[in-house]
Amino acid sequence: MIAHLQGKLVEKNPTEVVIDCGGVGYQVNISLHTFSLIPNSENIKLYTHLQIKEDAHTLYGFAEKSEREIFRMLISVSGIGAGIARTMLSSIEPKQIINAIASGDVGLIQSIKGIGNKTAQRVILDLKDKVVKLYDLDEVFAVQNNRNRDEALSALEVLGFVRKASEKVVEKIVKEDPEATVETIIKKALKSL
Repeated sequence: MIAHLQGKLVEKNPTEVVIDCGGVGYQVNISLHTFSLIPNSENIKLYTHLQIKEDAHTLYGFAEKSEREIFRMLISVSGIGAGIARTMLSSIEPKQIINAIASGDVGLIQSIKGIGNKTAQRVILDLKDKVVKLYDLDEVFAVQNNRNRDEALSALEVLGFVRKASEKVVEKIVKEDPEATVETIIKKALKSL
């Protein structure tokens, strides 16, 4: 119904903005990802999704069309409402969500507040084929890459490193060298930890 809003930024908070469009102020719910992309300039444009319920009409805004598409895919899954979808997009980058779904990374999706094991599995089950096809991802590559990362993290944990710290280092290594073997990831991680 409302595809986008373009106007004067009146108010900006981490969870919502108010945009003045021709004298009408629209309150728009946003994710932290969009919040980080909104410039502090006067005029902005957000792609929107209007959710109509019995008791409310709620606008969700996105700095990028791709984030709106991911949001719409997420809310199509049973058990994922607009609030949880926004939390997902606030917790991890949209690209990470896509990669987690494509590679079947239940752990990453489950790490998001409000998502349990069954819901995480349902997200992957419902969206995996769609995501792999839509974003032209190589499913086997994504799973292999994920397995190397997981094995490296497990090894680092056995060596006594804290998982949170290890995850950050390993993610950076995998981002720089997506085809890194488990041994390579561990060796590079040991230098950084």
